[in-house]
Amino acid sequence: MEDADLRLDGNAAAGFMAEVFSFDVTSASAVCNGCGSTKSLGSLGAYGLTMGAILRCPVCDGALIRMSRIANGEHWLDLRGIRVLKVRTAE
Repeated sequence: MEDADLRLDGNAAAGFMAEVFSFDVTSASAVCNGCGSTKSLGSLGAYGLTMGAILRCPVCDGALIRMSRIANGEHWLDLRGIRVLKVRTAE
């Protein structure tokens, strides 16, 4: 099985991310720490989704977000692949 067969877009991880973020995080933009491109989280490549997810840059394939579910409603987030996360809030 190829990586391309497993790849979904970041929208597939929306339910998973909604457990942590109280806003529609797929509309937030991330600046990739690897290549500097800016993409919405909904456009990132998503892998996993059973116990966690890895969201990758669609330009350089760098891992931007690593997430996993821990017991008792806790989550582990690794955002080292994001230089900056841009979130627009309702005004």
